[in-house]
Amino acid sequence: MTVDKNCKIYVAGHRGLVGSAIWKNLKERGFNNLIGRTHAELDLLDGAAVKEFFDNERPDMVVLAAAHVGGIMANSIYRADFIYENLQIQQNVIGEAFRHGVKRLLFLGSTCIYPREAPQPIKEEALLTSPLEYTNEPYAIAKIAGMKMCESFNLQYGTEYLAVMPANLYGPNDNFHLENSHVLPAMIRKMHLAKLLSEQSFDSIRRDLDARPIKDFNHNTASDSDIEKRLAEFGIYSDRLELWGSGQPLREFLWSEDMADASVHVLLNVSFSDLMKQAGRDVRNTHINVGTGKELTIAELAEKIRKEVGFSGKIQWDTTKPDGTMRKLCDVSRLHSLGWKHKVELDEGIARLYKWYSSSI
Repeated sequence: MTVDKNCKIYVAGHRGLVGSAIWKNLKERGFNNLIGRTHAELDLLDGAAVKEFFDNERPDMVVLAAAHVGGIMANSIYRADFIYENLQIQQNVIGEAFRHGVKRLLFLGSTCIYPREAPQPIKEEALLTSPLEYTNEPYAIAKIAGMKMCESFNLQYGTEYLAVMPANLYGPNDNFHLENSHVLPAMIRKMHLAKLLSEQSFDSIRRDLDARPIKDFNHNTASDSDIEKRLAEFGIYSDRLELWGSGQPLREFLWSEDMADASVHVLLNVSFSDLMKQAGRDVRNTHINVGTGKELTIAELAEKIRKEVGFSGKIQWDTTKPDGTMRKLCDVSRLHSLGWKHKVELDEGIARLYKWYSSSI
């Protein structure tokens, strides 16, 4: 498949973790006619604004990497926001892409679409075979709807709207906010702050909070004792770090720039007909898992991060808090058959991300 490098590609969510990495990857491949809009410039929840954007820009391809995302705490608390906002974003962007003749679109989902008790490693065919994990059910349902929308447009109208389902992502431009970040960046920041507390480095802690403030907390006027108390609310102490759950769930982690490379590979090289051949008589589940095919426990992840950060305190697990799905490993054989495999292993990725985080403070 040959793609004109002058074609206009709209990357929705181009400032986010995956979107920024996809933008960079496309640039490195020689695609320079890229369009991006910040949330302030284009609210994807506003259907009229999205229509006006497509009317004016007329992109040839679309990458839908924009989404309302968060960790287990945010998913548990803001259930309505997660389903409503993601459905709205998908409806507006995919709908306007179709109405404006966009032939190729890439939709980014999440492996949380799969049933809580799915056989491991999880094949694409496991979708909708049993109940979802309760804590992220609204987000998962929204992502399933977006993926099925793409698949249905392809079957009815002959479009090339492909969907990729990444494992847990981490990398540059990740979200490190204490209230709503995912597990790996959350651990890096909490471990870093705990280390600073153990060293009584309150000037460094304030610089960290300057970069990523805590909501409704003025760290500039707060005393050192007030800062200690506020951080304790997130389980961060000078001698220990308290983390949610038992530490026993198994997770797979994928470097965001690897995800970007896989996404662009699919966008430029894979056709829906390739996926239909693997789907059987009833064409369904034509999405593509993207991951490493490797897993470790959350407790093992915490130990890797502690070693990289250099925190000497204890790690305690709060088993009154939910674990989420106990295991969620991707079967990536479909992706491998389409010609792509990951490059960055977890130890290297953690070191890279902590270096990036430290330089961003």
